[in-house]
Amino acid sequence: MNDIGNTHQKTGVLLVNLGTPDAPTPSAVRRYLGEFLSDKRVIGLPRFLWWPILHGIILRTRPARSARAYEKIWLEGGAPLLVNSRRIAEQLQITLDKQIEDQLHVELGMRYGNPSIHDAFARFQEAGIERLLILPLYPQYSYSTTASTLDKINALTSKGKYKPEILFIDNYYDHPEYVSAIADSIKAHWITNGRAEKLVLSFHGLPKRNVEEGGDPYYRHCFETTQLIMKRLEISEDECRMTFQSRFGYQEWIKPYTNQTLEILAENGTKSVDVVCPGFPADCLETLEEIAMQNGDVFLNAGGQTYHYIPALNDQPSHISMLAGLVIKYVHGWQETINAQTVED
Repeated sequence: MNDIGNTHQKTGVLLVNLGTPDAPTPSAVRRYLGEFLSDKRVIGLPRFLWWPILHGIILRTRPARSARAYEKIWLEGGAPLLVNSRRIAEQLQITLDKQIEDQLHVELGMRYGNPSIHDAFARFQEAGIERLLILPLYPQYSYSTTASTLDKINALTSKGKYKPEILFIDNYYDHPEYVSAIADSIKAHWITNGRAEKLVLSFHGLPKRNVEEGGDPYYRHCFETTQLIMKRLEISEDECRMTFQSRFGYQEWIKPYTNQTLEILAENGTKSVDVVCPGFPADCLETLEEIAMQNGDVFLNAGGQTYHYIPALNDQPSHISMLAGLVIKYVHGWQETINAQTVED
């Protein structure tokens, strides 16, 4: 069992994910999208341009369509993203309790919607947490996800009375155990279902200008994750494709697009594909409805014969073990810094 050092400070771990509507209804989706699409990190257009589009068009038309998509995948405990994220948090707490004598307190907070980061902070404050490790469940750093989470944390600590010491983990795209967990899940799928002709690694998309003009490192992180997974699987460039999904609007997004890639593969004679989404630690609307259903139809309707979506890591033991190791590593480093400062004082 690990010892994180002698300290009177209580440490918390905040897992952060994107968020989800409270129900698969147009009104709930509208509230969620209103918060999500009002974030300047997500939509960088000037407000005088974006506000009429958001409130005059998108929030009038998109909620009903998105609600129908959520209905297809909704679970008894809520949206899959919420259910899976809660399971991850619960299993991480159990694992950490076994390894470090119950010295860490794990909470889940969503960047948008519920359970909110604000509410998680309230629970940490009530528990007397003085140090807080923030772990966004975004392996690849992006301004629109990771930096947005940091914006929210900074806003809460600057405006509120609760001001814990903060340590922020901003990426783990090249973490060896993360790469191994993804690769091993693919291998397990191949053992059970056979290996498809092509493996598609589909990541969430970003507007092209975010990368080319804004300097967002997201594309590079996705590329490096892809290369590491390919190396682990010992497969060639010809056997694998890196693609990007979930775009909307009329601007150009980073390419190649997942749906177009699948269509082209089928039209060019590829009969079977496996698709996995390494940027999504928990299954959600984008993996279960967009990738598993919509994009499956795209491939099959274009002439493909066999299409498999390989699930996200969710609460698989390898995933929980990797997250626990990441947390312990950072907490150990934090404690060593504190101890060194104490000696110097």
